[in-house]
Amino acid sequence: MKQDTDYKISNPEYDTLISKSLENSSAKEKSIALGKIISIENDIVTIDVGLKSEGRVPLSEFSRPGQKSEIEVGDETEVFIENVDSSNGETLLSREKAVKQKAWQNLQISFNENKPVTGIPFNRVKGGMSVDLDGVVAFLPGSQIETRQIIKDTRELLNKPLELMILKMDKYRGNIVVSRKAITENELNEQRTELLKNIKEGSILEGKVKNITDYGAFIDLGGIDGLIHVTDISWTKIGNPSEVLELNSLIKVKVLKFDEELSRLSLGIKQLSDDPWDNVNDNIKTNDKILSKVVNMNDNNVHIIIDSKYDGIIPLNELSWLKKPPHPSKILNVNDEVEVLALSIDNEKKRINCSLKQMKENPWMKLKEKFNINDTFETEIVNIVDFGIFVKVLDEIDGMVHISDLSWDEKECEKIIKDLKKGEKVKVKILDINVEKERISLGIKHLNNDPVQDYIEKNPLNSKVTGKIVEIDDKGLKIELDNENKIFGFIKKSNLSNDKNDNKIERFALNENIDSIIVSVDNKNRSLNLSIKQLEIRDEKEALSKYGSSASGASLGDILGSVLKK
Repeated sequence: MKQDTDYKISNPEYDTLISKSLENSSAKEKSIALGKIISIENDIVTIDVGLKSEGRVPLSEFSRPGQKSEIEVGDETEVFIENVDSSNGETLLSREKAVKQKAWQNLQISFNENKPVTGIPFNRVKGGMSVDLDGVVAFLPGSQIETRQIIKDTRELLNKPLELMILKMDKYRGNIVVSRKAITENELNEQRTELLKNIKEGSILEGKVKNITDYGAFIDLGGIDGLIHVTDISWTKIGNPSEVLELNSLIKVKVLKFDEELSRLSLGIKQLSDDPWDNVNDNIKTNDKILSKVVNMNDNNVHIIIDSKYDGIIPLNELSWLKKPPHPSKILNVNDEVEVLALSIDNEKKRINCSLKQMKENPWMKLKEKFNINDTFETEIVNIVDFGIFVKVLDEIDGMVHISDLSWDEKECEKIIKDLKKGEKVKVKILDINVEKERISLGIKHLNNDPVQDYIEKNPLNSKVTGKIVEIDDKGLKIELDNENKIFGFIKKSNLSNDKNDNKIERFALNENIDSIIVSVDNKNRSLNLSIKQLEIRDEKEALSKYGSSASGASLGDILGSVLKK
């Protein structure tokens, strides 16, 4: 049924009710009397109080906020007699005034004697809750609901009895303010006083995890809070207290430091057990194979826990035999259990340095057995960088092909590397193996002979060659010697003629074929240095040798002239 809670009794009426009741409890009018319910019809309750006529009271005055009325015909109830034989020929009664008058008297006594009262929250309002105190509505501010924790949803408190303290009463304005916090503070103060009597450094207590931060956890010991710093939670290193502790869980702690003046407590969990590093050398030795668990990793290291007691570390260069290992996350995952080799025990830093790669045979020793210099094999590209490509040789061993070793024609190298893709199959040749430095050099261009060397083998130094002029500048002539294999030579201006007067660029034209001899090899530019001058000197010497001598008295012109005539 819908209850009418809008009816309000004025403050002067409360005052009159209380005073009249106290003056003459036997008065019929303006007093509280015991009546009997004779009927309940259409939300109206008819009550006989032993006068000339019955009185009627709305059914809503018999229910408490948030609850249904539970009265029946024949029940006896207290009502306030407003007026006897009113103008309508009936007695005016009020159940609400009777309840409130009695309740206010009781609440005033509790307030004066600082005693708790029981109330039932029945509605959530702005800033707090409305509470029924035996028929009187009081206000419970949100800040006064609880001391030790913040209740996020106050709906869980609705229609449940709560012990409260009255903070303020104003019967003239009809205001009552109550607090649950005052009761819990009293309880906490009692617990705190008792706790402080018995607490001392070294005491072992039980508490509840109240809050967790990056630097530690606050523990509620019942009236007083203490802090466990993150370094005092575990003998092993942890990143965040939440890895070990759970909010609202009960734990045992040891008092490390107690400041009585500030009532400040420093607590520890790891101090409940002995420091495992006191006997680490008895449990773990260098070169032991030990089981560990991955707890964290970064760009340079993997952090592990050994036997749930000791911190360990695997440096990046001990994860893999690869010359440039990938990020640790490509090899291991957090919470993985792995067997590692103990390399050394660092008592100062309290950690064990370990290796994962040394749990396997060094693949570089296997490589030396399997491959030799000048061997060729097919493999796949695993990475491409600006200066070359990396290819797979064996498990955990990659080899590099420098960009300059992709083609004998250096101009083609950059184009080739742009067209290559990861995972693509390529054939390579082993140029060098250095097991000590863990390095293997590979080449692709070396699968074919060097065309410059091939040309030199066919045309050794001082050989006469014929080529076509393809470029002319102030420095000299660029000569194409072999179009198919891209073999070029260069004749410096000073080598254009044996006669200085003929050392002129203008004498030559593009696409003109000329003879010269090979004087040297330019390995840096992969070209041949040529000379017309040296060819002329050689031809002159051959002519002198064949047709005359310097002692004959004949000039070179005479000799050549006779040769030409012939």
